[in-house]
Amino acid sequence: MTQPIAPIAKKIPHQLTTHNETRIDNYYWMRDDSRSDKEILAHLTAENDYCDAMLAPQKTLQDSLFEELKSRICKDDNSVPVKDGDYWYHSEVSGDEEYSRYYRASDNKGTNKQLLLDVNVLAASHEHFELGDMSISPDDSILSYASDLDGRRIYTINFKQIESSTLINDVLENTEGQIVWANNNKTVFYVKKDPQTLLGTQVYRHVLGTNQSDDELVYEEEDHSFYMSLDKSRDESLIFINLESTETSDIWFIDANTPMDEFAQLIDCIDEHEYSVDKLGDTFYIVSNHQATNFKVMTATTETIFDVEQWATKIEHRDDVLIEDIEIFNDYLIIVERELGQIRFVIHRGDTSYPMTFDDPCYYACLGDNPEPSSTTARIYYSSLTTPGSLFETDLATTDRTLLKAQKVLGEFNSDDYESQRIFVTSRDNQQVPVSLVYKKSLYRQDGTNPVLQYGYGAYGITIDPNFSPHTLSLLNRGFVYAIAHVRGSEMLGRRWYEDGKKAHKQNTFNDFIDVSKHLLAEKIAHPQKLFASGGSAGGLLMGAIINQAPQLYRGVGAHVPFVDVVTTMLDESIPLTTNEYDEWGNPNELAAYNTIKAYSPIDNVTAQHYPNLLVTTGLHDSQVQYFEPMKWVAKLRECKTNDNLLVFKTDMESGHAGASGRFKSLEEKALEMAFFINLCD
Repeated sequence: MTQPIAPIAKKIPHQLTTHNETRIDNYYWMRDDSRSDKEILAHLTAENDYCDAMLAPQKTLQDSLFEELKSRICKDDNSVPVKDGDYWYHSEVSGDEEYSRYYRASDNKGTNKQLLLDVNVLAASHEHFELGDMSISPDDSILSYASDLDGRRIYTINFKQIESSTLINDVLENTEGQIVWANNNKTVFYVKKDPQTLLGTQVYRHVLGTNQSDDELVYEEEDHSFYMSLDKSRDESLIFINLESTETSDIWFIDANTPMDEFAQLIDCIDEHEYSVDKLGDTFYIVSNHQATNFKVMTATTETIFDVEQWATKIEHRDDVLIEDIEIFNDYLIIVERELGQIRFVIHRGDTSYPMTFDDPCYYACLGDNPEPSSTTARIYYSSLTTPGSLFETDLATTDRTLLKAQKVLGEFNSDDYESQRIFVTSRDNQQVPVSLVYKKSLYRQDGTNPVLQYGYGAYGITIDPNFSPHTLSLLNRGFVYAIAHVRGSEMLGRRWYEDGKKAHKQNTFNDFIDVSKHLLAEKIAHPQKLFASGGSAGGLLMGAIINQAPQLYRGVGAHVPFVDVVTTMLDESIPLTTNEYDEWGNPNELAAYNTIKAYSPIDNVTAQHYPNLLVTTGLHDSQVQYFEPMKWVAKLRECKTNDNLLVFKTDMESGHAGASGRFKSLEEKALEMAFFINLCD
């Protein structure tokens, strides 16, 4: 049988000169913003064909895994109804449907159930369909919903009369996918998206019954390092424009009862002051890092909110506790905190406070949907690496919990068959890196025989909590250990854990991941020839860095929508989202940042050496990490790698950054990667 021939990309030297240094990019020609260049599309198709041919021996396993993953999903499933105003809202999905149907009813038993939206109908004629935000007008008469048809996160917003189930003529194009209703039920605000940079920098006011071309620009942000979103206060009295860069916040507001007014700035924007604001009744609640690295909770009145110095401290800053979120009720305040990597909820009532407690050694918990501030109960979502997701109703006076719904895992699943651990690994600079582990008890040896899949992300302060995944069972049941390395760049150990993994300190992220890998091998948790790694987006950057710096450790690596051309991308302000990222990676127009980024940028550090087996995936319409980054990276790896290990590259020609849409179609990529790793164990 003839061995498939890998696609070899042509080389056209392209000079990129910065700080009097010239880099040669032989694959710069692969960039096509229109996604229509025939030569580029032909090369991506050739890569897909090569990937299919090279992975043909695992196709049977891949198909089996897909069916296995699919078989665990409950085909007929409903969400727990939640009360918001006069109605109870829930969703349903049935059979082989890829998408949900959304309903409302008069009570939680489903009386007078009314269909709001069937996403299956909306998606039927599209290769890709992503539902954005849905919202209901204050008088409950109109539904708005946002849809993205190509995965680039540019949303069209439609409006629908609920009683008659008819669409209104109003259509809002090129939006972020979110609207906020004024209290008059006819005025909405939305963020318009630049189709080139994909930045939302303008807020428009739209009055139902008018053309979008007549909409009024009410706010424009000139500083493109900010992300923009809209929100409404807990008491629905104010509409907020939230501006967030990596290190700085700015908030503007308007009275929701007088939507034709101009937006006003809440407080002066101060560099490196991050804060969020909510309001209930006469009190503002602020989560702020003003003189508080791990944040503190402040309160203010309508008279004092405009002056930071007049804010009163409700909950003090603590060096060892990160405040992540709050939820405001009429009689209670819930604080979401994290200490030593573990989430906890603390309920405050007047001058008293008390925690909710959990039993697992490592777990994930978050606030559920709690739209009613008058409620004396709160919905809490809880999961661990061995416990399927569970939604509880918690009595805020007693902390007693009632289980409303537990995630169903079909097939032969018993939580007691699995075990999770939290360990700490000492890094090369003497930091304690948390690692969450899970495995099947009967197959775990710790004698150097278990294959291990190590996952990591490590950017933007995003913490990958140890959450249950029914898909991971397919690996655990085959003897794999699954490990999450909570490397610097996340906020697992507080704000400083994040600060120590970004910009000039970014190398710590890669060192932590590699040091965890070495520990798993040294402690015989992992087989020396069966350690695998996986990550996506910024986690794909992590994968690119570790295979340059420590390729010998890994048998195989999955890099998904990987951000690997960091220098070139961060120097090009026309590429979507670049300017928003300066506070995360550094601005390479400055020499020090340029040198830091160039030292780890995966594509700039590919060398003639042995590389692990590699599976690289992307989406042609990715708006976050453009398809040409992994495309160029794969071409350069093919040029330089010195061994015969697999290097396969799969492009979903219909999807964007989030991958395939739909609850079953998205399992195909998971099955592809799992089969890739399992096959390498033989």
